[in-house]
Amino acid sequence: MKVLVINAGSSSLKYQLYDMKDESVLAKGLVERIGMDSSIVTHKPAGLAEVSEVSEILEHTTAVRKVLSLLTDKEHGVIGSVDEIEAVGHRVVHGGEYFGESALVDGDVKTKIRQLFDLAPLHNPASMMGIKAAESNMPHVPQVVVFDTAFHQSMPENAYLYAIPRVLYKKHKVRRYGAHGTSHEFVSKAAAEFLDRPIEELKIISCHIGNGASLTAVQEGRSIDTSMGMTPLEGLMMGTRSGDLDPAIVPYVMNKEELTVNEVNSMLNKHSGLLAISGISSDMREITEGMQKGDANSKLAFEMYEYRLRKYIGSYAAVMNGVDVIVFTAGVGENSVVLRKKVCENLTYLGVELDEELNEIRSGEPRRISTANSKVQVLVVPTNEELVIARDTNRIVQGLKS
Repeated sequence: MKVLVINAGSSSLKYQLYDMKDESVLAKGLVERIGMDSSIVTHKPAGLAEVSEVSEILEHTTAVRKVLSLLTDKEHGVIGSVDEIEAVGHRVVHGGEYFGESALVDGDVKTKIRQLFDLAPLHNPASMMGIKAAESNMPHVPQVVVFDTAFHQSMPENAYLYAIPRVLYKKHKVRRYGAHGTSHEFVSKAAAEFLDRPIEELKIISCHIGNGASLTAVQEGRSIDTSMGMTPLEGLMMGTRSGDLDPAIVPYVMNKEELTVNEVNSMLNKHSGLLAISGISSDMREITEGMQKGDANSKLAFEMYEYRLRKYIGSYAAVMNGVDVIVFTAGVGENSVVLRKKVCENLTYLGVELDEELNEIRSGEPRRISTANSKVQVLVVPTNEELVIARDTNRIVQGLKS
């Protein structure tokens, strides 16, 4: 089965075409600046040169049509006909309490996604545009939605509720939902496979560290706590997000600086984190370079980032009464040798022993970076959220045929 995976943003659309016989990527690409007459389309077929072009793409339906045209193009395509695509899988950020697993798209599913627009106003409406665009171009092809929040629906009530009036949960579903669920699920399973141990026997702390970052405590293969909250703003210090802070800061700053709700929301999401403290960048590579050149603000930003990351690892070890495996993944987690080293050097109380030579190795495969004597296995596992979407889509659509 060939599965097209779509990740739609408000003005962008990422895609990958999988052949599920061997889970190979036949092609992938990105449509940027949707809604403008200078949209950029980048298409990379497997084994062929990347192509890029600028054209007018005013909405997502046209974007999907362009993608299908490229996938079937005589020179740059990888399939002979659109009919070879048997299923479409969509990334959807928020599934609320409706979805504890991926789902086949139907009228009820679309209604529920719309009802969750308020919980993910930047993401769910964009996902719905992607669903509609695919339906318009491939009306007879089954579609599946895979939710970032679904993996975290296994959290117990004492982990997902906030200590605020219960009526706010009952009326407005104010609670912890988490994010990056597809990534945390993928790398925790991959870690268990790498170690050749049943995931049900393991206590895993999964560290998805990118521009957005979250940690998840995975016990017996289930998410029992995660650092992001009702929105992706809570938790770790991130590239441009503040992470945890005293809630009283918000009304205090709004009053002192005469800020609107939108302005303070923008401040916390887009102008905080590494960017705010370093004054240089939200990119950990540039922060590390600045720190190594002696820039005091870069050093402080790095130290705050590492400290909060380590603090969450410690708290999740307490939550699970121990930890067997710590997994680093995503852009920073997979590539920052310096950050991994600093974190592990400060976790010796857990029995972590870092192998510095292994930590220096760069590889696209799962690997161990702890010593043979380390009581806690420390792994670097490249994440693959698109593959999770493709696998779930394949499983659900194959189930329709049986």
